[in-house]
Amino acid sequence: MAQEKPGFFKRLWGEIIGEEPKPAQSPAPPETVPEPHAAPVVPEPVPPTPEPTLPEPDAPAEEVPPPGPPETTPDYVEEIEEQATAARLAEGMPDAAPVIPAPATAEPKQGWFQRLTTGLKRSSDQLTGSITAVFTKRRLDDATLEELEDVLIQADLGLETATAITETLRRDRFDRDVSGEEVRGVLASEVEAVLAPVAEPLRIDPAQRPFVILMIGVNGSGKTTTIGKLAQKLSVEGKSVMLAAGDTFRAAAIEQLQVWGQRTNSPVVARPAGSDASGLAFDAVTQAKAEGRDILIIDTAGRLQNRDELMNELEKVIRVIKKVDPTAPHATLLTLDATTGQNAMKQVEIFGQRAGVTGLVMTKLDGTARGGILVAIARKFGLPVHFIGVGEGVNDLQPFRADEFARAIAGLE
Repeated sequence: MAQEKPGFFKRLWGEIIGEEPKPAQSPAPPETVPEPHAAPVVPEPVPPTPEPTLPEPDAPAEEVPPPGPPETTPDYVEEIEEQATAARLAEGMPDAAPVIPAPATAEPKQGWFQRLTTGLKRSSDQLTGSITAVFTKRRLDDATLEELEDVLIQADLGLETATAITETLRRDRFDRDVSGEEVRGVLASEVEAVLAPVAEPLRIDPAQRPFVILMIGVNGSGKTTTIGKLAQKLSVEGKSVMLAAGDTFRAAAIEQLQVWGQRTNSPVVARPAGSDASGLAFDAVTQAKAEGRDILIIDTAGRLQNRDELMNELEKVIRVIKKVDPTAPHATLLTLDATTGQNAMKQVEIFGQRAGVTGLVMTKLDGTARGGILVAIARKFGLPVHFIGVGEGVNDLQPFRADEFARAIAGLE
């Protein structure tokens, strides 16, 4: 028995190597066929070496996921998602830092004119493109002037302004070759002449403490955002500002104003959504007076000018404010959305009659090709235009300047 085992082992591993017919069969089987017979012997040398090495690289591979946790920290999203308009605030905030060192002199003006030109590009391109089309290799005759008048009216400049421009051209250049550049020059000059008398800054009377500003307008005209930007500017000037969330119909408007209050270090008087707006206004004026605030800005709910019951509510708010201070509100600012075009004319008329508008703020001039409506409003109503907005950032709301607006809308550098 002891001699057979070594002989078999030799035949299996040694002598078989020298045999001719079975050498190919024997070496191949050891790895496949003999495994069942030599199961206890073959697996022992082979598995221990490859198997321990293979799992070890796999284990560290699973340790790679840990770098994942840092990706789950989007804290900044909270504030932006509070409401639709919070996107504007988030975009405005980066500009808030540059506003603080506002003592800069030349650069801000140049930057603003560039933003104004860009913002009015749609209005300017449509207007100047039409003018160029009319005055390409043509003499100035009655037909040309009539065509130009139509272009100016379609740009919402108003019939009176359109007539004034065509009459100036008729007087000075009739029956002569006129270039589009010359017409744009006349356009800019005429627009500036209309707007110059209404380009007035918002003057805060230091004798009135608090100086109460009531912000009114239709839904979506940008009242709350304008209040935030205005609060930023006044705070930078060293004024003590308080805000009142008088749009009690919309919880989002209250939250939005509270965000602006935090950013401008301005306390916000607020009540739960659905509260009485006139009662909140009364409390806000009383509190601002007690604290000696320089300025109180009161937000109001957006309302269409043709909704009589809502206009009655606005009148009530004003009456209640006067119970605390008979001279207030000291400024009633109507925000106008430039994209509404001719409807803005009706808004100025009705709000002026019902709420005693003292000044205008025109917003969203960058979102329309009908920026000329401001010229028609100025000519008809003569109300001061304090600010215009051509973007979402804090720096995109600026005091109104007639010459800059005229050059920008006429497409002149």
